Amino acid sequence: EFFNRTCSDVLVCPLRPVERFRDLRPDEVADLFSTAQRVANLVEKHFNATSLTIAIQDGPEAGQTVKHVHVHVLPRKAGDFERNDSVYDELQKHDREDEDVPSKWRSEDEMEAEASDLRKLLEKP
Repeated sequence: EFFNRTCSDVLVCPLRPVERFRDLRPDEVADLFSTAQRVANLVEKHFNATSLTIAIQDGPEAGQTVKHVHVHVLPRKAGDFERNDSVYDELQKHDREDEDVPSKWRSEDEMEAEASDLRKLLEKP
């Protein structure tokens, strides 16, 4: 199990909630991707990753299960998946109801501490 369970899948969302990427205004697209880049740099360093997967699931056939656009930023390391593209299989099923059971998730305390650490790092100039 990968997402939000054993690693840090960070979501970057626009301030204005919209369902699809196409619904964003050009200035919102620029802001979303500038923020995603900033978060990606931080996540890669903070989790000692060597690479990143950055993804948007835009529409149900792309695996979008929540009705607001967001960018997934996932820290990656050598060997984290036996087959590299398996990350997309996990991404597609990560928030499905049958996968969403408490025993598969990290504790609220762990995720809260991680979010607090990342927030502090983002606030640094």
